[in-house]
Amino acid sequence: MNLSSKSRNAPEGPSPFRVEAAALPREKFSDPQWTAANEPRAKVPLTKLETLWINTGTLCNLACATCYIESSPTNDALVYIAAGDVARFLDQAEAAGTREIGFTGGEPFMNPDFMAMLRDALDRGFEALVLTNAMKPMRRHQDALLDLLGKFGERLTLRVSLDHHTQAVHEGERGRGTWDLAMAGLRWLSDSGFAIAVAGRLLPGEGEPEARAAYGRLFEAEGLEIDAGDPARLVLFPEMDATRDIAEITTSCWDILGKSPADVMCATSRMVVHRKGEPAPRVAACTLIPHDPQFDMGGEMGEASREVSLNHPHCARFCVLGGASCSA
Repeated sequence: MNLSSKSRNAPEGPSPFRVEAAALPREKFSDPQWTAANEPRAKVPLTKLETLWINTGTLCNLACATCYIESSPTNDALVYIAAGDVARFLDQAEAAGTREIGFTGGEPFMNPDFMAMLRDALDRGFEALVLTNAMKPMRRHQDALLDLLGKFGERLTLRVSLDHHTQAVHEGERGRGTWDLAMAGLRWLSDSGFAIAVAGRLLPGEGEPEARAAYGRLFEAEGLEIDAGDPARLVLFPEMDATRDIAEITTSCWDILGKSPADVMCATSRMVVHRKGEPAPRVAACTLIPHDPQFDMGGEMGEASREVSLNHPHCARFCVLGGASCSA
């Protein structure tokens, strides 16, 4: 989809985060059953619904250079989901024994119903994970967040996107002025006693140990109570680009890579989305692929338990080879 406009904070020039690979051959990821080499494609069964993600909508106060879902101030391809619709899916998650409700966007705090659905999830006893850029939309809800903190404590975690441990790289992705606002939001969360985490990214050629060490120095300098060595508190995501070449995952890859289908995110999670033009929210197999029809799992959680064919470059680059997960 093409974005018709950018935010005033829009980055200038190319993103510092780029996947260095040839263009993806057209024949790859074209058949849900077979790879381009005519090998059986790997599939992942749902073992248990540990995390139910709610996409609050793709509208965001920023238009980042390489946002995987192309969130922006103008992109409402996923419309604001309503608290009443979310409540229905929370009912189903309760019945399934789900542990965690994750909220993502866009920027969740821009959805007018967001605080109501967040409180609903916490009132029901779920753990809640909120993905946010910690900027002005979140800061408008400080009093309500402090109230939730007082009632629910560490069952509420806010994960803040800080794309790099340097201001120049972060702003190269998110735009001028975004670093100071994000850091101010992080400091407020930390000083207030919230359970917080940071989501970062690795530059091409940057190793994870050196990145964690650099984030650790940043957190210490800023007085942030975040353990950079804890993968749950500093999540470093691999890069994604569906147009760049990557190996397809076959059934034999599990043994070759020493991994299991149970290690992949779609073994334990689903995401609820409300696509523009559709009458009601639906369930997607993956947080990263909300629009592809082959990853649409139906209108109810009961329909969403079927296995997922790993027929997308994100399945390979992010989940299997990258070993990443959006959940806590």
